[in-house]
Amino acid sequence: MSKGVLLVNLGSPDSTDPKDVKRYLDEFLMDERVIDVPYWARTLLVRGIILNTRPKKSAEAYEKIWWEEGSPLIVLSERLQSKVSDLTSVPVALAMRYGKPSIKSGLQELKDKGVDEVLLFPLYPQFAMATTETILVLAEELRKKHFPQMEFTTVPAFYNHADYIRVLANSIAERLEGVDYEHLLFSYHGVPERHIRKSDITKSHCKMDDKCCQTPSAAHQFCYRHQCFETTRLVAEYLGLEKDKYSVSFQSRLGFDPWLKPYTDRTIERLGLEGTKKLAIVTPAFVSDCLETLEEIAMEGKEIFEEVGGKEFTVVPCLNDRDEWVKVLARWIDEWAIQPVASEK
Repeated sequence: MSKGVLLVNLGSPDSTDPKDVKRYLDEFLMDERVIDVPYWARTLLVRGIILNTRPKKSAEAYEKIWWEEGSPLIVLSERLQSKVSDLTSVPVALAMRYGKPSIKSGLQELKDKGVDEVLLFPLYPQFAMATTETILVLAEELRKKHFPQMEFTTVPAFYNHADYIRVLANSIAERLEGVDYEHLLFSYHGVPERHIRKSDITKSHCKMDDKCCQTPSAAHQFCYRHQCFETTRLVAEYLGLEKDKYSVSFQSRLGFDPWLKPYTDRTIERLGLEGTKKLAIVTPAFVSDCLETLEEIAMEGKEIFEEVGGKEFTVVPCLNDRDEWVKVLARWIDEWAIQPVASEK
Protein backbone atom coordinates (compact mmCIF):
# COMPACT_ATOMS: atom_id res chain seq x y z
CA MET A 1 0.00 0.00 0.00
CA SER A 2 1.09 3.57 -0.69
CA LYS A 3 0.51 6.40 1.77
CA GLY A 4 -0.54 10.01 1.31
CA VAL A 5 -2.03 12.91 3.27
CA LEU A 6 -5.11 15.08 2.77
CA LEU A 7 -4.99 18.41 4.60
CA VAL A 8 -8.54 19.76 4.97
CA ASN A 9 -9.53 23.32 5.86
CA LEU A 10 -12.90 25.07 5.98
CA GLY A 11 -13.15 26.66 2.55
CA SER A 12 -14.07 29.93 0.90
CA PRO A 13 -16.20 31.37 -1.90
CA ASP A 14 -14.57 31.36 -5.35
CA SER A 15 -14.75 35.15 -5.43
CA THR A 16 -16.37 38.13 -3.72
CA ASP A 17 -19.26 38.11 -6.21
CA PRO A 18 -22.52 37.75 -4.23
CA LYS A 19 -23.50 34.79 -6.45
CA ASP A 20 -20.33 32.90 -5.50
CA VAL A 21 -20.79 33.82 -1.85
CA LYS A 22 -24.40 32.62 -1.97
CA ARG A 23 -23.35 29.28 -3.49
CA TYR A 24 -20.70 28.84 -0.79
CA LEU A 25 -23.06 29.78 2.05
CA ASP A 26 -25.68 27.37 0.73
CA GLU A 27 -23.24 24.45 0.86
CA PHE A 28 -21.93 25.53 4.27
CA LEU A 29 -25.18 26.35 6.06
CA MET A 30 -27.16 23.41 4.61
CA ASP A 31 -24.70 21.02 6.28
CA GLU A 32 -26.71 19.21 8.96
CA ARG A 33 -23.74 19.41 11.33
CA VAL A 34 -23.53 23.18 11.01
CA ILE A 35 -27.22 23.94 11.41
CA ASP A 36 -28.46 20.78 13.10
CA VAL A 37 -32.21 21.07 12.69
CA PRO A 38 -34.54 18.93 10.52
CA TYR A 39 -33.97 19.34 6.78
CA TRP A 40 -37.25 21.17 6.19
CA ALA A 41 -36.49 23.69 8.94
CA ARG A 42 -32.90 24.15 7.75
CA THR A 43 -34.12 24.70 4.18
CA LEU A 44 -36.67 27.26 5.33
CA LEU A 45 -34.09 29.10 7.43
CA VAL A 46 -31.17 28.98 5.00
CA ARG A 47 -32.81 29.17 1.57
CA GLY A 48 -35.91 31.03 2.66
CA ILE A 49 -34.29 33.68 4.85
CA ILE A 50 -30.49 33.75 5.17
CA LEU A 51 -29.61 33.37 1.48
CA ASN A 52 -32.02 36.16 0.58
CA THR A 53 -30.32 38.65 2.88
CA ARG A 54 -26.80 37.60 3.88
CA PRO A 55 -24.80 37.01 0.64
CA LYS A 56 -24.53 40.71 -0.27
CA LYS A 57 -23.37 41.65 3.24
CA SER A 58 -20.95 38.72 3.39
CA ALA A 59 -19.62 39.59 -0.08
CA GLU A 60 -18.84 43.10 1.14
CA ALA A 61 -17.00 41.63 4.12
CA TYR A 62 -14.97 39.31 1.86
CA GLU A 63 -14.08 42.27 -0.37
CA LYS A 64 -12.43 43.96 2.62
CA ILE A 65 -10.00 41.09 3.19
CA TRP A 66 -9.60 39.58 -0.30
CA TRP A 67 -6.05 39.36 -1.61
CA GLU A 68 -4.84 39.86 -5.14
CA GLU A 69 -4.05 36.12 -5.27
CA GLY A 70 -7.54 35.23 -4.00
CA SER A 71 -9.12 34.16 -0.74
CA PRO A 72 -6.62 34.53 2.14
CA LEU A 73 -7.69 31.19 3.64
CA ILE A 74 -7.15 29.36 0.33
CA VAL A 75 -3.86 31.11 -0.44
CA LEU A 76 -2.48 30.47 3.05
CA SER A 77 -3.62 26.85 2.96
CA GLU A 78 -1.91 26.35 -0.40
CA ARG A 79 1.30 27.85 0.96
CA LEU A 80 1.09 25.52 3.94
CA GLN A 81 0.54 22.47 1.75
CA SER A 82 3.44 23.43 -0.51
CA LYS A 83 5.86 23.91 2.37
CA VAL A 84 4.77 20.70 4.13
CA SER A 85 5.08 18.75 0.86
CA ASP A 86 8.69 19.89 0.53
CA LEU A 87 9.53 18.37 3.91
CA THR A 88 7.59 15.11 3.86
CA SER A 89 8.25 11.71 2.33
CA VAL A 90 4.68 11.13 1.07
CA PRO A 91 2.28 13.03 -1.23
CA VAL A 92 0.30 15.83 0.46
CA ALA A 93 -2.92 17.08 -1.12
CA LEU A 94 -5.19 19.94 -0.04
CA ALA A 95 -8.99 20.09 0.18
CA MET A 96 -11.73 22.27 1.59
CA ARG A 97 -14.88 21.03 3.30
CA TYR A 98 -16.88 23.64 1.39
CA GLY A 99 -16.04 25.08 -2.01
CA LYS A 100 -12.90 24.26 -3.99
CA PRO A 101 -10.72 22.26 -4.02
CA SER A 102 -13.20 19.67 -2.81
CA ILE A 103 -12.45 16.66 -0.65
CA LYS A 104 -13.37 14.45 -3.59
CA SER A 105 -10.82 16.18 -5.84
CA GLY A 106 -8.18 15.89 -3.11
CA LEU A 107 -8.76 12.18 -2.73
CA GLN A 108 -8.71 11.76 -6.51
CA GLU A 109 -5.38 13.59 -6.68
CA LEU A 110 -3.94 11.15 -4.15
CA LYS A 111 -5.43 8.15 -5.95
CA ASP A 112 -3.86 9.30 -9.21
CA LYS A 113 -0.50 9.22 -7.43
CA GLY A 114 -1.08 5.62 -6.39
CA VAL A 115 -2.11 6.39 -2.81
CA ASP A 116 -4.50 3.95 -1.14
CA GLU A 117 -3.85 4.70 2.55
CA VAL A 118 -4.77 8.28 3.43
CA LEU A 119 -4.06 10.31 6.53
CA LEU A 120 -7.05 12.64 6.88
CA PHE A 121 -5.75 15.79 8.52
CA PRO A 122 -8.51 18.27 9.51
CA LEU A 123 -6.74 21.58 10.12
CA TYR A 124 -8.67 22.23 13.33
CA PRO A 125 -6.90 22.03 16.71
CA GLN A 126 -10.17 21.44 18.59
CA PHE A 127 -12.87 18.88 17.71
CA ALA A 128 -16.36 20.14 16.80
CA MET A 129 -19.39 18.73 15.01
CA ALA A 130 -19.34 21.61 12.53
CA THR A 131 -15.64 21.26 11.68
CA THR A 132 -13.80 17.98 12.26
CA GLU A 133 -16.83 15.68 12.36
CA THR A 134 -18.41 16.93 9.16
CA ILE A 135 -15.09 16.47 7.32
CA LEU A 136 -14.74 12.88 8.49
CA VAL A 137 -18.38 12.00 7.69
CA LEU A 138 -18.18 13.39 4.16
CA ALA A 139 -14.78 11.80 3.51
CA GLU A 140 -16.14 8.40 4.53
CA GLU A 141 -19.20 8.82 2.28
CA LEU A 142 -16.91 9.67 -0.64
CA ARG A 143 -14.62 6.74 0.15
CA LYS A 144 -17.48 4.24 0.05
CA LYS A 145 -18.88 5.66 -3.17
CA HIS A 146 -15.77 6.56 -5.18
CA PHE A 147 -12.64 5.20 -3.47
CA PRO A 148 -13.54 1.80 -1.96
CA GLN A 149 -9.92 0.59 -2.06
CA MET A 150 -8.73 3.46 0.15
CA GLU A 151 -8.15 3.18 3.87
CA PHE A 152 -8.31 6.19 6.17
CA THR A 153 -6.43 7.16 9.31
CA THR A 154 -7.52 10.34 11.05
CA VAL A 155 -5.42 12.87 12.94
CA PRO A 156 -7.20 13.46 16.26
CA ALA A 157 -7.73 16.93 17.73
CA PHE A 158 -4.31 18.31 18.66
CA TYR A 159 -5.50 21.10 20.99
CA ASN A 160 -3.26 19.89 23.83
CA HIS A 161 -0.34 18.43 21.87
CA ALA A 162 2.93 19.79 23.25
CA ASP A 163 4.21 20.64 19.75
CA TYR A 164 1.10 22.64 18.88
CA ILE A 165 1.08 24.47 22.22
CA ARG A 166 4.74 25.39 21.81
CA VAL A 167 4.26 26.73 18.27
CA LEU A 168 1.11 28.66 19.19
CA ALA A 169 2.70 30.13 22.30
CA ASN A 170 5.83 31.12 20.37
CA SER A 171 3.76 32.84 17.70
CA ILE A 172 1.94 34.85 20.39
CA ALA A 173 5.18 35.76 22.16
CA GLU A 174 6.75 36.84 18.88
CA ARG A 175 3.85 39.11 17.90
CA LEU A 176 3.55 40.63 21.38
CA GLU A 177 7.26 41.18 21.91
CA GLY A 178 7.63 44.83 22.88
CA VAL A 179 3.84 45.31 22.97
CA ASP A 180 2.66 46.76 26.27
CA TYR A 181 -0.74 45.02 26.29
CA GLU A 182 -2.94 44.93 29.38
CA HIS A 183 -5.06 41.89 28.51
CA LEU A 184 -4.82 38.95 26.09
CA LEU A 185 -8.15 37.62 24.79
CA PHE A 186 -8.30 34.08 23.38
CA SER A 187 -11.21 34.21 20.93
CA TYR A 188 -12.50 30.87 19.61
CA HIS A 189 -15.16 30.28 16.98
CA GLY A 190 -18.49 29.78 18.70
CA VAL A 191 -20.87 26.83 18.37
CA PRO A 192 -24.39 26.35 19.72
CA GLU A 193 -24.44 25.01 23.27
CA ARG A 194 -26.50 22.04 22.07
CA HIS A 195 -23.54 20.92 19.90
CA ILE A 196 -21.50 20.48 23.07
CA ARG A 197 -24.21 18.32 24.63
CA LYS A 198 -24.67 16.30 21.43
CA SER A 199 -20.94 15.54 21.35
CA ASP A 200 -20.96 14.25 24.93
CA ILE A 201 -20.33 10.52 24.46
CA THR A 202 -21.17 9.86 28.12
CA LYS A 203 -24.59 11.55 27.69
CA SER A 204 -24.30 12.83 31.26
CA HIS A 205 -21.01 14.67 31.89
CA CYS A 206 -21.71 17.98 30.16
CA LYS A 207 -23.49 20.45 32.44
CA MET A 208 -22.18 23.69 30.89
CA ASP A 209 -21.38 24.91 34.40
CA ASP A 210 -17.60 25.47 34.05
CA LYS A 211 -16.91 22.61 36.48
CA CYS A 212 -17.49 19.81 33.96
CA CYS A 213 -14.79 21.10 31.62
CA GLN A 214 -12.28 20.89 34.45
CA THR A 215 -13.37 17.46 35.71
CA PRO A 216 -11.60 14.58 33.91
CA SER A 217 -13.96 12.66 31.63
CA ALA A 218 -14.01 10.61 28.44
CA ALA A 219 -16.37 13.31 27.15
CA HIS A 220 -13.42 15.68 26.75
CA GLN A 221 -12.22 13.75 23.71
CA PHE A 222 -15.04 15.37 21.74
CA CYS A 223 -15.85 18.43 23.86
CA TYR A 224 -15.06 21.59 21.94
CA ARG A 225 -15.61 23.82 24.97
CA HIS A 226 -13.21 21.85 27.16
CA GLN A 227 -10.61 21.77 24.41
CA CYS A 228 -10.75 25.55 23.91
CA PHE A 229 -10.24 26.21 27.61
CA GLU A 230 -7.49 23.61 27.78
CA THR A 231 -5.61 25.12 24.84
CA THR A 232 -5.80 28.48 26.61
CA ARG A 233 -4.65 27.06 29.94
CA LEU A 234 -1.66 25.30 28.41
CA VAL A 235 -0.57 28.32 26.37
CA ALA A 236 -0.95 30.62 29.37
CA GLU A 237 1.11 28.18 31.43
CA TYR A 238 3.79 28.00 28.73
CA LEU A 239 3.98 31.81 28.52
CA GLY A 240 3.75 32.30 32.27
CA LEU A 241 0.67 34.53 32.03
CA GLU A 242 -0.98 35.75 35.21
CA LYS A 243 -4.61 34.61 35.52
CA ASP A 244 -6.05 38.12 35.43
CA LYS A 245 -4.02 38.93 32.30
CA TYR A 246 -6.02 36.75 29.89
CA SER A 247 -9.51 35.34 29.25
CA VAL A 248 -11.54 33.24 26.78
CA SER A 249 -14.45 34.24 24.53
CA PHE A 250 -16.37 32.88 21.53
CA GLN A 251 -17.13 34.65 18.24
CA SER A 252 -19.28 34.32 15.10
CA ARG A 253 -22.64 33.26 16.53
CA LEU A 254 -25.62 32.81 14.22
CA GLY A 255 -29.33 32.87 14.98
CA PHE A 256 -31.09 33.14 18.32
CA ASP A 257 -30.19 29.87 20.07
CA PRO A 258 -27.74 30.00 23.01
CA TRP A 259 -24.14 29.78 21.80
CA LEU A 260 -20.99 29.33 23.87
CA LYS A 261 -20.36 32.31 26.12
CA PRO A 262 -18.95 34.80 26.76
CA TYR A 263 -19.35 36.37 23.33
CA THR A 264 -16.24 38.00 21.85
CA ASP A 265 -17.86 41.24 20.70
CA ARG A 266 -19.44 41.84 24.09
CA THR A 267 -16.21 40.88 25.87
CA ILE A 268 -14.21 43.38 23.81
CA GLU A 269 -16.81 46.04 24.62
CA ARG A 270 -16.81 45.17 28.33
CA LEU A 271 -13.04 45.26 28.61
CA GLY A 272 -12.97 48.67 26.98
CA LEU A 273 -15.74 50.02 29.22
CA GLU A 274 -13.90 48.70 32.28
CA GLY A 275 -10.85 50.76 31.35
CA THR A 276 -8.65 48.44 29.31
CA LYS A 277 -6.75 50.63 26.85
CA LYS A 278 -4.40 48.08 25.28
CA LEU A 279 -5.94 44.78 24.20
CA ALA A 280 -4.29 41.87 22.37
CA ILE A 281 -6.31 39.09 20.79
CA VAL A 282 -5.49 35.64 19.39
CA THR A 283 -7.77 33.19 17.54
CA PRO A 284 -6.56 29.60 18.22
CA ALA A 285 -9.55 27.82 16.66
CA PHE A 286 -8.15 28.77 13.24
CA VAL A 287 -4.79 27.75 11.82
CA SER A 288 -5.23 30.01 8.76
CA ASP A 289 -6.31 33.64 8.72
CA CYS A 290 -9.74 34.04 7.16
CA LEU A 291 -12.88 36.20 7.20
CA GLU A 292 -13.44 35.52 10.90
CA THR A 293 -9.96 36.71 11.87
CA LEU A 294 -9.15 39.37 9.28
CA GLU A 295 -12.55 41.10 9.15
CA GLU A 296 -14.57 40.09 12.21
CA ILE A 297 -11.71 40.45 14.68
CA ALA A 298 -9.06 42.71 13.12
CA MET A 299 -11.60 45.19 11.71
CA GLU A 300 -14.93 44.88 13.55
CA GLY A 301 -13.32 43.99 16.89
CA LYS A 302 -10.95 46.95 16.66
CA GLU A 303 -13.85 49.27 15.85
CA ILE A 304 -15.84 48.06 18.87
CA PHE A 305 -12.82 48.49 21.14
CA GLU A 306 -12.06 52.01 19.96
CA GLU A 307 -15.71 53.07 20.24
CA VAL A 308 -15.61 52.37 23.99
CA GLY A 309 -12.34 54.12 24.63
CA GLY A 310 -9.73 51.49 23.73
CA LYS A 311 -6.49 52.79 22.27
CA GLU A 312 -4.32 49.87 21.11
CA PHE A 313 -5.75 46.70 19.54
CA THR A 314 -3.14 44.08 18.64
CA VAL A 315 -4.12 40.99 16.65
CA VAL A 316 -1.91 37.88 16.72
CA PRO A 317 -1.90 36.23 13.26
CA CYS A 318 -2.90 32.60 12.87
CA LEU A 319 -0.14 30.02 12.44
CA ASN A 320 -0.66 30.14 8.65
CA ASP A 321 2.53 28.85 6.94
CA ARG A 322 4.82 29.71 9.84
CA ASP A 323 8.01 27.65 9.42
CA GLU A 324 7.92 26.24 12.96
CA TRP A 325 4.34 25.04 12.35
CA VAL A 326 5.27 23.55 8.96
CA LYS A 327 8.06 21.52 10.56
CA VAL A 328 5.68 20.18 13.21
CA LEU A 329 3.12 19.07 10.62
CA ALA A 330 5.81 17.48 8.48
CA ARG A 331 7.18 15.56 11.45
CA TRP A 332 3.73 14.34 12.48
CA ILE A 333 3.11 13.15 8.93
CA ASP A 334 6.46 11.39 8.61
CA GLU A 335 5.97 9.67 11.98
CA TRP A 336 2.72 8.27 10.61
CA ALA A 337 4.24 7.43 7.24
CA ILE A 338 6.95 5.17 8.68
CA GLN A 339 4.45 3.06 10.59
CA PRO A 340 3.54 -0.28 8.96
CA VAL A 341 0.55 0.00 6.63
CA ALA A 342 -2.67 -1.61 7.81
CA SER A 343 -2.24 -4.75 5.68
CA GLU A 344 1.20 -5.38 7.15
CA LYS A 345 0.26 -5.08 10.83
